[in-house]
Amino acid sequence: MTHIPVLVDEVIHYLHPVPGKNYIDATADGGGHASAIAKAIQPSGKLLAIEWDEELIPALDKRLSSICSPSNKNYVLRQASYADLKRITHLLKFEPVAGILFDLGLSSFHLEGSKRGFSFQHLEKLDMRYSKAIERNAADLLASLGVKELEGIMKEFGEERFAKAIAANIVRTRTKHPIRTSIDLVEIIRQSISARLREHRIHFATRTFQALRIAVNRELENIEKGLMAATEVVDAGGRIVIISFHSLEDRIVKQFFKTDHIRNRFVSLTKKPVMATREEIAKNPRSRSARLRAFERK
Repeated sequence: MTHIPVLVDEVIHYLHPVPGKNYIDATADGGGHASAIAKAIQPSGKLLAIEWDEELIPALDKRLSSICSPSNKNYVLRQASYADLKRITHLLKFEPVAGILFDLGLSSFHLEGSKRGFSFQHLEKLDMRYSKAIERNAADLLASLGVKELEGIMKEFGEERFAKAIAANIVRTRTKHPIRTSIDLVEIIRQSISARLREHRIHFATRTFQALRIAVNRELENIEKGLMAATEVVDAGGRIVIISFHSLEDRIVKQFFKTDHIRNRFVSLTKKPVMATREEIAKNPRSRSARLRAFERK
């Protein structure tokens, strides 16, 4: 399944990429936003595209090379987490930086094509790692963590109201057989929630899968690291644009830019989060939950 980037026009408006300057797409994924930025900064601007997932790198490289000229060093691609943004920027001497984009959403590739158990709708091994470099996958966590730890993950990262029952059922089930697949986990969640409460607009497994994915990849911790790195490398007058998809991410972004040492150096360009238009939602339903915030360094 092709990943359709969200809020592309809005990203270009708030990031305001112009030729001759350096920009970073910290979550390059399939290259949707990166391509739009690359086109906007031609012929003399430079793009640093960072992507954590090794499997996405070849296709991303091919897409960007069709827009930018590798021989002219218009773009550079690095496989890494955006938590390492500052180190990568300094290592490549990719400065000054005029703008940085973070799209914190889960890729369509991970849900539909990665076969790593991100989706509760497919029978796949419970992996959920964005990169092979991550030591423990989702099945490892389900096999090793205690009931209180599992409950805490589901409450903190999924805001799951039935976290206690689900955690207890996970621990009970693994004494009988390993929990190895996405369908194994879905069945455990199903058994932990009453039939009446399972009939809801949001699928009953959504929050648990979200929580487990966040725990495996340390997503919320990495968001804070990535944002801190971005504030340290972006130049005066430079912009940071962040797209989040759930309340936990958006809350981190809001609170981060409200802290004194950050608020004194950055001004918000978006009083309220920018959301997708009705037209975009009709074409790309996943854009419904997207929230864009933009900040400019003083």
